[in-house]
Amino acid sequence: MAERLISFAAASVLAAAALAQPLADPMRPPMQQGPAELRQSEAPSTRLQSVLISPGRNVAVIDGRAIRVGDRVGDAILVSIEPSEVVLQRGAALERLTLLPGAVAKRPVKP
Repeated sequence: MAERLISFAAASVLAAAALAQPLADPMRPPMQQGPAELRQSEAPSTRLQSVLISPGRNVAVIDGRAIRVGDRVGDAILVSIEPSEVVLQRGAALERLTLLPGAVAKRPVKP
């Protein structure tokens, strides 16, 4: 009788564990674009995240990558870097990517 009770208790615990839902990760960002089918059909947008301009180099961070003038960004070529925007060339078309107006911080550089 005790063996049946132990077997029933073990089966109940295993069944409850199988039906439990996984915990959601609270640090995971919310889904921005919807289901995977929708995301695959849309063209990915290119996003300017940061600009670094100094006497020795000009670099733009686009989609998490440091890019210089002349480098490729997907099917486009970076043609210019300004303090708050960059210009990409896709064939004959020019595309302007801008930072948010409040995101540009200008600080004097000591020589």
